[in-house]
Amino acid sequence: MAREPLAFIDLKRQQARIRPQLDRAIAGVLAHGSYVMGPEIRQLESELAKFTGAKHALSCSNGTDALGLVLMALDLRAGDAVFCPSFTFAATAEVVAWFGATPVFVDIHEDTFNMDARSLEAAVQTAKALQLRPVGVISVDLFGLPADYDTIEPVCAAHRLWLLSDAAQSFGGAYKGRKIGTIGRATATSFFPSKPLSCYGDGGAIFTDDDAMVETLLSLRVHGQGTDKYDNVKIGMNGRMDTLQAAILLEKLRIFPEEIELRNQVAQRYNAALDGTVIVPAMPADGTCVWSIYTIRVPPNHREQLAAALKAEGVPTGIYYPKPLHRQTAYRAYPSAGNGLPVSDRVADEVLALPMHPYLTADEQDFIADIVKTELR
Repeated sequence: MAREPLAFIDLKRQQARIRPQLDRAIAGVLAHGSYVMGPEIRQLESELAKFTGAKHALSCSNGTDALGLVLMALDLRAGDAVFCPSFTFAATAEVVAWFGATPVFVDIHEDTFNMDARSLEAAVQTAKALQLRPVGVISVDLFGLPADYDTIEPVCAAHRLWLLSDAAQSFGGAYKGRKIGTIGRATATSFFPSKPLSCYGDGGAIFTDDDAMVETLLSLRVHGQGTDKYDNVKIGMNGRMDTLQAAILLEKLRIFPEEIELRNQVAQRYNAALDGTVIVPAMPADGTCVWSIYTIRVPPNHREQLAAALKAEGVPTGIYYPKPLHRQTAYRAYPSAGNGLPVSDRVADEVLALPMHPYLTADEQDFIADIVKTELR
């Protein structure tokens, strides 16, 4: 009998596990009829703050708007330079350009795919040489692994840069005892359906201990409102989360700690099966990765062949990311760290993501690993 094709991220298995709870949660919203900023929004924000240990959690429309709202609150403007990795999704740099500011691209460590503080230091000098004002860093915890904040934070302190943690892929993780959501001036995350904690549409959140920033964000999230929505005291946006999505997230948050553990078991099985055949991702020595994406590295001349072989057997793959931002049409005119971005350029030709979710079975992983080994032996 032919094997059923696998899902890259299997939300159906998760839904089957909690379908009655989801149905009740959605029915509750339909019953009270408060579809925007309903009671589940405040409940979710309280639970998210409790989960992370952050003083404040503010829900919003999506992960991109979470970043944008923080930059708006920080009064980002033309002439400012913000440092971010090139090896990431476009949203990280996109929000900087929204405000007429300049994203300056930074290289990464090849074993973690996260920002290299040495390249960050070089990028600060590049910005100064271009007569830009260095103001902040947007770190990215790529694929669910927290960045190396012990090396990034001293650079920020030395140059008086604020730090915004882009945790779109790492919510639920931790770095040396510090939970994601408590690092930097603020943290932004996404609840897009493919994320480790996800809703059934768009959603995001901001975490901070800064009371003044939260007051500003509350206004900006609703068109810059003052005493009410018709008293506009700032230029803001429509950045609210739908109540239905909050209700869904509340139910998923209940099983999230267990799912994080399951994700780590899946990653450990992959690493044990594939180490020595491909370059497997680094396992955190002192922290928690939530494995938003499980990415291996293969020789560039074998990647297309391997992806095709997996696809022929019903195994989907992905490439995150095939082209770093500094090589993309919309961003190639922005500056990069003075020593270039050789690691970002190299790994973009090597990365291949395999199916990753909490409900991937050992048998399914063995099947995937056997294909990889057969093709690359």
